[in-house]
Amino acid sequence: MDACNALIVDDEADIRELIAMTLLPLGVTCLPAETLNEARALLKRQSFGLCITDLRLPDGNGLELVAHLQKHHPNLPVAVITAHGNMEIAVEALKLGAFDFVSKPFELAALREMVATALRLNRSGDGSGANRPVLLGQSPAMAEVRALIAKLARSQAPILISGESGTGKELAARLIHLSGPRADQPFVPVNCGAIPEHLMESEFFGYKKGSFTGATQDKGGLFQAARGGTLFLDEVADLPMPMQVKLLRAIQERAVRPVGAPTEIPIDVRILSASHKDLTLLVQDGGFRQDLFYRLNVIQLRLPSLREHSEDIPELANAILERLGRQSGLPRATLAPSALTTLRAYAFPGNIRELENILERAFTLCEDGIIQGADLSLPSAGEPPPPPPTMSTIKEEIASAVADHRFEPKTLPILQSASVRNLEDYLEQIERAAILRALEETRYNKTAAAEKLGITFRALRYRLKKLGLD
Repeated sequence: MDACNALIVDDEADIRELIAMTLLPLGVTCLPAETLNEARALLKRQSFGLCITDLRLPDGNGLELVAHLQKHHPNLPVAVITAHGNMEIAVEALKLGAFDFVSKPFELAALREMVATALRLNRSGDGSGANRPVLLGQSPAMAEVRALIAKLARSQAPILISGESGTGKELAARLIHLSGPRADQPFVPVNCGAIPEHLMESEFFGYKKGSFTGATQDKGGLFQAARGGTLFLDEVADLPMPMQVKLLRAIQERAVRPVGAPTEIPIDVRILSASHKDLTLLVQDGGFRQDLFYRLNVIQLRLPSLREHSEDIPELANAILERLGRQSGLPRATLAPSALTTLRAYAFPGNIRELENILERAFTLCEDGIIQGADLSLPSAGEPPPPPPTMSTIKEEIASAVADHRFEPKTLPILQSASVRNLEDYLEQIERAAILRALEETRYNKTAAAEKLGITFRALRYRLKKLGLD
C-alpha cells in the first residue's frame, strides 16, 4: 500500500484544496473525489494509504463509504469529516470502523496529527519486541480476544474494557496501544479510584502557577503526559460526578483547560477505559452519566474470567513460575501433578491475579523446587474459600508472631489502623523488621534464622531477595 496517496471525498472544492495543501508538507499526495461513485472508481484503480470523507455527499452518505471500505479495503484507514459538535455521527462512524474523525471547521494542526497517526499505522510493524507483554492462553476464548485486540489497535475509537478483577484489563490496554500507530508514544495508566476527589481536576488537566496555594510552577496533567499516545482510565466507574462532566467535555472537544488557565489547549490522546463494574447498571441507577458512557463505550472488549478458559491454567502457571524464579534468582519451581489437579478444580474468584498470588506463596513454601497440592493452601472441593483477612485478624497474627519469636516492640512499626494508608507497604515493613531481628539473634546464620521464623531456607532466600536484604 502506498502510504503517500490519500483519497479525499468531498463535494466542496475549497475543502479538498485546503486538505491537499495541509497534507502536502507530510509528503501526502491527495486525489480528489466529489461523489461516492467517483470514490469507488478511484479505489478500484489506485491504492491509497488514507481516506478522508465528508458525511454529506451528492449521491449518498459518507458512512456508506466507511462500510464499503471495511468490507473491501479493511486495512485502509478512513477518517470522517463531521459538523462541529455532532458527536453522535462521529461515534456512529467509529462503530462502523472509521479510524478517526475531524470536525468542521477543523484545525489544520489537528488534521496533520490525525493523518500522521494514520500513516504510522500503515508503516508500523507488529510491535514485537523483547519487552512486549504477551496475552497467554491457547483457548478459543483467548484467541478471540487477541484477534479483537489486533483489530481494535487499528482504530482510534474509545474502547471500554470490561471483565472481573484480575482478568488482565490493563495488559489488554497496553497491547492495544503497542499494536497501533501510537506505540512509540506514551501509555499513561491512571487508577481513577486512587486519586483524591479534590485533586482530580489538577491531576487530569494540570494547573498554572499561582492557581492555588502550593502551585509554585506550571504542571501538566495526565492528558498532557499522554500527548500523542494513550490515556488508560482504569476503574473509570469510580470517577465522581463532577469529574465525569469535565472528562466528557475533554473527550468531546478534544481540549482541556488547566486549573487557572484562561483558555483550553488541544489534546491528541486515545482514550481507553476499564471497569470491573457493570456500567450499564450504574447508568440505570444514576451512578454514572449516560452521555459519558456513550462516549467511552464506542467499542467494548470483554475479557473472560479464568473459569471460562481454565484449560489455559497450566500455561499461565508455568509462565508465572518462570517469572518468579527469574525475579528471585532461585531455580524455577515446577508443579507436581497433585498441584495441577488442585488448580484446575479451583474456581479462582480473583482470576489470574489470584493465580499469581497463590503461586508466589507456594513458590516460597515448597521444598526442593516442587510445588505440591498442599503448598497451594487452597480449599478442598466443596469447602468454601476462607474469608479475606480483616485488620483485626492481621493485628492478631502480627501480635502472635511477635510473641512467638520474642521480637521487641521497638524493632517493629507501631500498628495504628487509623494511620495505615498502604497495607502492603506496612506489612512489608513488619516482614523486614522480623527478618532483620531473626538474623541479628542468629548472628546472621540464614539457616537458623529461617528455622526461627518457621519458614524454609528457600523461602527466606526469596524474601531476602524480594526485600532487597540479600
